[in-house]
Amino acid sequence: MLKTTPFTDIHISLGAKMAEFAGFNMPIQYPTGIQEEHRIVRKGVGVFDVSHMGEFWVKGAKAIDFLQYITTNDVSRLDAGKAQYTCFPNGKGGIVDDLIIYKYSTTKYLLVVNAGNIDKDWVWVNEHNTFGVSLENASDQYGQLAVQGPKATELLQRLTDVDLNAIPYYSFREWSFAGVQGVILSNTGYTGAGGFELYFKKEDGIQIWNALFEVGKEFGLAPIGLGARDSLRLEKWYCLYGHDIDDTTSPLEAGLGWITKFDAKDFIDKDYLLKQKVAGVPRKLIHFEMQERAIPRNGYIICDAEGKEIGKVTSGIMLPTTKVGIGMGYIPTALATKGNIIYINIREKLIPAQLV
Repeated sequence: MLKTTPFTDIHISLGAKMAEFAGFNMPIQYPTGIQEEHRIVRKGVGVFDVSHMGEFWVKGAKAIDFLQYITTNDVSRLDAGKAQYTCFPNGKGGIVDDLIIYKYSTTKYLLVVNAGNIDKDWVWVNEHNTFGVSLENASDQYGQLAVQGPKATELLQRLTDVDLNAIPYYSFREWSFAGVQGVILSNTGYTGAGGFELYFKKEDGIQIWNALFEVGKEFGLAPIGLGARDSLRLEKWYCLYGHDIDDTTSPLEAGLGWITKFDAKDFIDKDYLLKQKVAGVPRKLIHFEMQERAIPRNGYIICDAEGKEIGKVTSGIMLPTTKVGIGMGYIPTALATKGNIIYINIREKLIPAQLV
């Protein structure tokens, strides 16, 4: 049996194409189609059901010590009301998961993890809890909606009296929203289009959804599926766990050195990653644009000019906005220079792409 969100029946009633994702029955696209949904978010505002994401509470006197040890970023830099992108290193040079940490106080934090990794992450944090902190897996208690696009803040402001423009990027407030108390309003999102992510108790989900769409008529609000979520994040070169990062990729290979703070603290894999930083990584995650009309799909082989395999595509799409094929993948560091030409093997034909 697939898991459901508070909005599953609504997605089905709207004619969404449903499919399994991370054990949930999720909307991939609506009748409008992925390309139009992508454009709606870039130009207006759309809402994503991301209630499948996981939420862990970390509480206790040593909460910050625990989080400093199990994540790569510097949690001590967070003030209350701030959020931070980071990852769990896996002790073998790879990544358990990427996540966002929300700081309530020095003794209370919320971790938001990827849906497909909830069980794995829960085991991981418990195995490394030698600090005596209190851990709670609240994933089944929360729903989440991501309201994204240039019109998102104006729309959302109609439903709350907290000044959303006063909440900086990667900051949050817990406030009343659409008549529901205790909603987390987070100035975050994985589309690069601006907007907020809303966290709330599952039983309040329908009230919030209905309020959004009542006010949203004026703004052209539309429900958006996971297909457009993927194209939007890839257009901004945001990594997707299980594709561009996983247990075999290091943060440094993936271009996540900016969330790996060697000087600030000790953490799992610090010595290994520091040696890798000094020696240089053998491969790097690259971004490329196709030079001919073609779609570089996940798993396609990346070749050099002689047709020799040098890597694989980890993510790829035809951009709805520009009709240009773009993608990501790992290749040897020596070849990972902006402007270089690589070749994607598509049905035994080598199609040129330029690193950007």
